[in-house]
Amino acid sequence: MAKDNFSNQASIYAQFRPTYPKAVFDYLNKVVKNKKTVWDCATGNGQMARELSKTFDMVYATDISQKQLDNAFQAENIAYSIAKAEETHFPDHTFDLITVAQAIHWFDFEKFYAEVNRVAKSGAILFVIGYSMPRFEGKIDEILQDFYWNITGPYWDAERKHIDNQYDSIPFPFERMECPIFKNEYLWTLEMAEGYFNSWSSIQNYIKKNGKNPVNEVIDKLREYWQGEQRVEFPLFTKVGRI
Repeated sequence: MAKDNFSNQASIYAQFRPTYPKAVFDYLNKVVKNKKTVWDCATGNGQMARELSKTFDMVYATDISQKQLDNAFQAENIAYSIAKAEETHFPDHTFDLITVAQAIHWFDFEKFYAEVNRVAKSGAILFVIGYSMPRFEGKIDEILQDFYWNITGPYWDAERKHIDNQYDSIPFPFERMECPIFKNEYLWTLEMAEGYFNSWSSIQNYIKKNGKNPVNEVIDKLREYWQGEQRVEFPLFTKVGRI
C-alpha cells in the first residue's frame, strides 16, 4: 500500500517540486486517441492533473493525503478525492488514460495493476513517469551528490531504490509502448534549491532522528559556489503500456 510521506511538507512540496515539460503532454495527446476520462493516481498537488485538464474532458485525481489535495490546483474538470492507488471507488472500465507521476515506487504493484485492469477501458494507456536526483554543474553537483548519497542516503525509505534504478526494478505487466526520453531544465536560485531539498521525505526522517535539518548545512557549503541562478537538469524516466 502507498505510504503518505509528504503530508507534513505539503505546502513546500506544492511550491518547489518540479513540473513536467510540455513534450510529455504532447506525447500523451498523440498516443491517447479518446480523451474523455483520465485517472491521475497519487496526484499530490495536481501537477499532472493541471496539464491533463487542458486536453481531457474530465480528470479524476486521487491521493491518500488530504493535505496534498488541500494544496492542489483547482479546475472545473478536475475532481479530487481521497483514495488508495490499490483500491478506488471508480466503476469498471472508466478511463482512457491512467497516469502516475513520481509515485508508483510507493505502491503495492500487484494490487495496483489489478485495479488498473479493473478501471481501464480496453486499449487504455498507463503512463508512469518519475525523476531522479537533479544534476548541477561543477563543484555544486559534487557537493549535492554527496548530500544525496551519503548524508541523506540512509534516511530514504527502501522504495527509493526504484527511483535510483529509474524504475527498471519495477514490474510492468503491460504491452510496452515506445516513448521519447524527456528531461526538465531550470534556472534555480539557491533559495529555490533549498525549498526543493526540504520537500524530500528523507529530510523529514533525518529531522525526526537527529533533531536538526541537514539542508541548512549543505546550503551553507553551497553559498561559496552558487552565484545567481544555476542550471539544473532533472532526468525523467517512463514506463508506458497499453492495457
